[in-house]
Amino acid sequence: MFKRQNFLHSERKRESFFQGFARSSVSDDLRSFHTLSRFVLSACPLRSPVLKHAKTAHFEIEILDAQTRKQICIVDKVTQSSTVHDVKQKFHKACPKWYPSRIGLQLECGGPFLKDYIPIQSIAASSIVTLYFTDLGRQVSWTTVFLAEYTGPLLIYLLFYLRISSIYDLKDSARSLRHPVVHLACLCHCIHYIRYILETLFVHKVSAGRTPLKNLLKSCALYWGFTSWIAYYINHPHYTPPSFGNRQITVSAINFLICEAGNHFINVILAHPNHTGNNACFPSANYNPFTWMFLLVSCPNYTYEIGSWISFTIMTQTLPAGIFTLLMSIQMALWAKKKHKFYLKKFNSYMHRKSAIIPFVL
Repeated sequence: MFKRQNFLHSERKRESFFQGFARSSVSDDLRSFHTLSRFVLSACPLRSPVLKHAKTAHFEIEILDAQTRKQICIVDKVTQSSTVHDVKQKFHKACPKWYPSRIGLQLECGGPFLKDYIPIQSIAASSIVTLYFTDLGRQVSWTTVFLAEYTGPLLIYLLFYLRISSIYDLKDSARSLRHPVVHLACLCHCIHYIRYILETLFVHKVSAGRTPLKNLLKSCALYWGFTSWIAYYINHPHYTPPSFGNRQITVSAINFLICEAGNHFINVILAHPNHTGNNACFPSANYNPFTWMFLLVSCPNYTYEIGSWISFTIMTQTLPAGIFTLLMSIQMALWAKKKHKFYLKKFNSYMHRKSAIIPFVL
């Protein structure tokens, strides 16, 4: 009996030992599994940046024709730092007949053309980017456009002033004496366009970009056509001088010269940054009285330009000059309002009392 009790007691000890061992083994396994899980979870975030970097390290640009939607080429190995201009360069290498300034790229058909300085990374939703190509046609530099616009009227007006036989009748030209305003009008017209040409060459910071050839033709047609119309009437042998005589001519001529001088000084200020070196800062008036117009309007160069042509119209008293002044004033008012809105967004606290082009009116 005693042996049996000892045997049972030893068996219970053995069972409790194995149960304890089993529990400790299970707990050790759980701790090991928990430690392993934490290690795996802590290591997982290290994989995502690697995958993301691998996806965006290079872009593949698929270029489609904007009209037919057919694929033209694929520009690959475009880095994160590449811009639209870099894509145009690669596109030009793949298709040499289209040089970069002739290439127009859009994110969607009918959308705005992407500027050359825009980084590809800012418009890419994935590693594959689809852009639509439009041929912008033959291109010319902006300097060429401006010089053609201004040189043409200068030479055309002089041809009418000389009264060549192919334009006026020689007998009428020899019979009639020219009124002094005819000579003064030619002088003022030459001053205006010579100033334009010199400022284009030495003052204005003309954009390095290019524009379609058709824009050059449109601008030349407008300037050259109106110059021919204006010069034909002013230099005609039967031209009628202004109604109020020399007083009207003198006051208008003085005001014309003042507006021309003001326009020049404003353009000089706009062409040079301020002392901080930031071109985006709104220019301010200085000791030069012509710059005080900045206190009233945000685009005084347009104000002076309109003043010059109004003075020329009153001085010569011709309908073609008045029509050209009206059309040009409307266009410049639109440009001024657009610039004024930009200035309001950027310098709201400084611009809220200014007008765009006409003090206290517009």
